[in-house]
Amino acid sequence: MKYEVDQIYSFKLNSGEELVAKVVNVDSNTITISDPVSIAPTQQGMGLVPSMFTSEQHGNVQLNTNSVALSGNTDESVKTKYIQATTGLTVPDKKVIMG
Repeated sequence: MKYEVDQIYSFKLNSGEELVAKVVNVDSNTITISDPVSIAPTQQGMGLVPSMFTSEQHGNVQLNTNSVALSGNTDESVKTKYIQATTGLTVPDKKVIMG
């Protein structure tokens, strides 16, 4: 998969963990990502939690490409929740205005 900088992707790691993050840079062996969050079950369904609790929450980290089993474009509803979780901004629903 060819990653585009400043786009949000879903990654399934070899460990089974699934994360969502924004791609900042791509090198031959690493993908620099920002604000990675993991998918975790909650009482209300699936939720987004920080992937790393001991690092700066809004910093960049390196993801080794050898650790990625699967990756793909993130579903729009998950992408909206990711933006809300990492920026605090609420993304308005896309609606068609009829006149």
